[in-house]
Amino acid sequence: MPVRSGRPRPTRVPPRSLAEEAYERLVRKITRLEAEPGSVLVERDLMAEFEIGRTPLREAMQRLAIERLVNHLPNRGMFVSEITASGVQQIYEFRAMLDGQAAALAATRATSEQVRALDALHRELVSATEDADVDAYVDADRDFYRVLGEAAHNAWIADSIPRIFNLHLRLWFFISRRLGHWEDIAHSHEVMTRDVVAALQWRDAAKARQAMETYIGARLVDIKVIL
Repeated sequence: MPVRSGRPRPTRVPPRSLAEEAYERLVRKITRLEAEPGSVLVERDLMAEFEIGRTPLREAMQRLAIERLVNHLPNRGMFVSEITASGVQQIYEFRAMLDGQAAALAATRATSEQVRALDALHRELVSATEDADVDAYVDADRDFYRVLGEAAHNAWIADSIPRIFNLHLRLWFFISRRLGHWEDIAHSHEVMTRDVVAALQWRDAAKARQAMETYIGARLVDIKVIL
């Protein structure tokens, strides 16, 4: 997906540790399909590429295994998780429940500051699409879901949403690659973020849930066609 540089990017907080750095770099490779589904993750190659030691790399891969982006096969090694029809169905079923409930709860529990933050992040998503800046888009999207989870004021939801974000981010890139571009599904996503923010402003839990579930259902249809 060709992209061009967008507006100046804010400075991101550097990783807290070597393991965190390895994790972030592996997440990027896996979610953007630079490491193909089903491919082996060769430890010595990644150590050389990342210029990082074995211990932090293994810590990062263990974390990815918990998130189900990586599979450890005894006596064979670490492999990038496959993208299968049954796996995709389960991911989207869980997303519909989790994200839908988060949006519904946020409609009645979010603070005014959180609603304003979500509105600002929606606008960042729109600007990133206009600039064809996929990196800015991913950053804003990650923040949108994180703030939405926090706005639900439920610790279990707030902890769970970031842990599954990378799973559906990889599927987002998977759909985009098959389409040959990412802007169309980005626009669809922005309809959802716009409608969720509006529902939160109206304090309408049903509309917030519907906006989220409609978007997730549409992406499931997209990927089923591809698979």
